[in-house]
Order: sequence, then structure tokens, then C-alpha cells
Amino acid sequence: MFSKLSIAVASVLITLAAAIPNSPPPPVTPPSSPQCCNSVVSSTSAAASGVAALLGLDLTGLNVPVGLSCSPITVVGNNCGSTTVTCDAPEQEWGGLIAINCLPITA
Repeated sequence: MFSKLSIAVASVLITLAAAIPNSPPPPVTPPSSPQCCNSVVSSTSAAASGVAALLGLDLTGLNVPVGLSCSPITVVGNNCGSTTVTCDAPEQEWGGLIAINCLPITA
């Protein structure tokens, strides 16, 4: 029973992976969007690649800091308990899962 289930799950995952089109890398523009991110990693890291793959993003060729699990900072004096950065303002939002070209905000 377990082997049939694992084969079915693997088949579904392969089908989903094939159905999700890979988009070109997101454009890298000067950071202009203040964000509070749980972590900031290199775009070449396994963590960034994994999240990007789930979203159908291709980070190949990019070597910029990437914020993971981010939310916009909209209020002055917002108490970000994580990493405060300025990232690209994306044309397309990715549900706060990833932000591109994140640089630390220094006061």
C-alpha cells in the first residue's frame, strides 16, 4: 500500500513540475521597497532556489541577496523583529515568499 501511495505522489509531483512553466529571471532593479524578511540569503542558495522553484521563478544567472518570507513595511517606526531590508519593488507579488535584491537598511 505504501509503495503504491509513494508512486502516486511521485507521479503527481512530476506532473505538477512539468506543468509549471519556468519564467525568465525577474528583473533586478534598484531597491525601493522596504521589507521585513525572516531571512536574507544569496539567490544561489538552496533555500532561495527551492522557494523560487515552487513559484516557477528561474534565478539562474542572478547573484543578488534574496529575502525569504517578507512583508512590506508601510508604517514609519514599524517594529520588524527580523531583517529590515530594501528590495526591488516587484511587478508581480509572490505572496511574501520571496523578494529580490534585498539590501540592509542602515539608520
